[in-house]
Amino acid sequence: MGTSTIITIVVIVAILLYVVSVYNNLVNYRNRFQNAFAQIEVQLKRRYDLIPNLVETAKAYMSHERETLEAVISTRNEAVAGLKAAASMPGGAAAMTKLANSETALSGALSRLNVTMEAYPELKANQNMMQLSEELTSTENKVAFARQAFNDAVTTYNSYRQSFPPVFFAGMFGHREDAKLLEFADSAQIQSAPKVSF
Repeated sequence: MGTSTIITIVVIVAILLYVVSVYNNLVNYRNRFQNAFAQIEVQLKRRYDLIPNLVETAKAYMSHERETLEAVISTRNEAVAGLKAAASMPGGAAAMTKLANSETALSGALSRLNVTMEAYPELKANQNMMQLSEELTSTENKVAFARQAFNDAVTTYNSYRQSFPPVFFAGMFGHREDAKLLEFADSAQIQSAPKVSF
């Protein structure tokens, strides 16, 4: 074999190793943001499980506020459906938008419930309600942290996928679109979870 043949083989092997590296990095970054979404899913499920308990406790005191309580449960159910859609396609634009919209609606319903509960001092003093409030606030904080980790992982994936030269190979490996960040309609919700104070 001549020197030029050896150089050609070395160059081809180097290119193949680089392409394999690009593929592995794309898979690695996608797996990271999908895992980060799984953490959001865990926290949101916990939140959704707390809400019916909150409503059930409030029902005993707020018999005249049926519409408000039903709105919370309805938006909670929509959020559960949004989470299910997003879990099947983490980072998908339509799924992330649906989840963000349902979470925004749920936060609004919880805020209205909080305002309504202000008129019921006995409810505010209820031990079970205080415990549920504390758990819900803690869970909201965990959701915010998990969402930030997810958005960071999505940004890393998107940045790598769009960079040169991986952008040339990404489409061939099935990475045709950017993953979508999970953003709420009101960016202030990132910093402050819905407050349920008693």
